[in-house]
Amino acid sequence: MNIDIKLHKHDLPDDIKLGNLIAVDGEFMGLNVKRDPLCLIQISTGNLDAHIVQLDRSKYEAPNLVKILSNHSITKIFHYARADIAHIKHYLKTDTNNILDTKIASKLARSYSDSHSLKVLIKEFINIDISKQFQSSDFGGELTSAQLKYCANDVIYLHQIHDQLIKILEREKRIGLYKSCLEFLKTRVDLDLALFKDDIWAH
Repeated sequence: MNIDIKLHKHDLPDDIKLGNLIAVDGEFMGLNVKRDPLCLIQISTGNLDAHIVQLDRSKYEAPNLVKILSNHSITKIFHYARADIAHIKHYLKTDTNNILDTKIASKLARSYSDSHSLKVLIKEFINIDISKQFQSSDFGGELTSAQLKYCANDVIYLHQIHDQLIKILEREKRIGLYKSCLEFLKTRVDLDLALFKDDIWAH
């Protein structure tokens, strides 16, 4: 399988056309938002392509990328958006709008499973066994071809996976619950950034 991977330094090109439905993922130095910097944002149109933006961490100026992420008319598919949009909001100083999330969809649709990782979803719906070897690698410096391929794998299948999960949600009459969860997602991120990590609904 040939994947068209393009690495962009600091921002997306001015003339790029990605359409109105994109898959998005981020890579950071860890999961602590205020300690672990956002390093990369990768985007796919769903056509076996990946645009990987290596951010300038000295100033985080990426106006073309920010314009796309904040655009209400462009739908963005994430897998576990909670972590990605928290880092985006903290470092790029923008809200990410019009979000879909395959992890939330999987947890609601695939109640027959306790496994909702991207690797599991790709295996179930695409029948491809991807490697997660570079999941915990250093994305803060020069990137290897293996790291770039790993980043591409995180976005190129999300369109297909989300389509399959929506079919299950609609069949099981859980689509309304999914939409309600998405509406709360940005509030959940604001709670994370305010350091309310625990479930505030718990007793």
